[in-house]
Amino acid sequence: MLTFANLLAGLVVPAQLVPEGSRAVVFRRIYEVFLVLGTAVGVIVITYMLWKAWKYRASADHGDDADRPQLGELPSGGGGGRKLFLSFSLSAIVVVSLISWTYLTLLYVENPEPVQDEEEPLEVRVVGHAFYWEFVYPNGQSVNDQLVVPEDRRVRLVVTSEDVFHNFGIPELRAKSDAIPGQETNTWFLAEETGTYQANCYELCGAGHSHMTATVQVVSQSEFQSWYQDMGNESANDTAASMDGNATGNDTATAPSTQALPASPAPTAAPARHAPIATRHHPEVI
Repeated sequence: MLTFANLLAGLVVPAQLVPEGSRAVVFRRIYEVFLVLGTAVGVIVITYMLWKAWKYRASADHGDDADRPQLGELPSGGGGGRKLFLSFSLSAIVVVSLISWTYLTLLYVENPEPVQDEEEPLEVRVVGHAFYWEFVYPNGQSVNDQLVVPEDRRVRLVVTSEDVFHNFGIPELRAKSDAIPGQETNTWFLAEETGTYQANCYELCGAGHSHMTATVQVVSQSEFQSWYQDMGNESANDTAASMDGNATGNDTATAPSTQALPASPAPTAAPARHAPIATRHHPEVI
């Protein structure tokens, strides 16, 4: 839970000025900072307004109305504009500081610096088809409509499309990128807990747009290595298919305890151009 002490520590300590970690953590910190500062400014403005309304209220106890401002009268007693200058200066400092901090934070989101002793990111190619997603792993094997990744490891997605404009997004992991025919876009995410998430297409791409979803399954490092080495093994896929009902489809679901993971489900609207999974198997450990 956010506290003022944690917020001040994050803003004062230089090492924590720009939040680091997963995209979900970074965007949550941005939300918290805007929420706290926006609330503070709102409380100050409303309090000042209510105090002025009470000070100049119409009341029999107020006595003479000579000092009360009149409609159309220019305010006086501002100290020669010092109050106005002070209010504008404070507002400018808050706004410029907030914009600068947000810009630096978003720079980290777009191009995060590698952390010492961090494992090499897993690069997965995401190809949009009408109307399903294909995930191509570094060993050349591809899986349709199911992205399996390890926890606590940065995943780099290279997104493109084979036909029309799509947009691949995993809302709970705060990852989203356009899928453009003939071009490649990049995004990344880091899942800190095992579980099952849902990816969607966020670009109206045709009659099957609403069915263009995929499952993102986050598993432990050891389970991912076992699954990755068994890719293309028909017996492993047959064994995994029998466990398909274990996935719950929410972000708090626990990954299967066995090494074989559920086989990728068939697309809801299977196109004629559905690409088969490669049969050649070259196991490697990444």
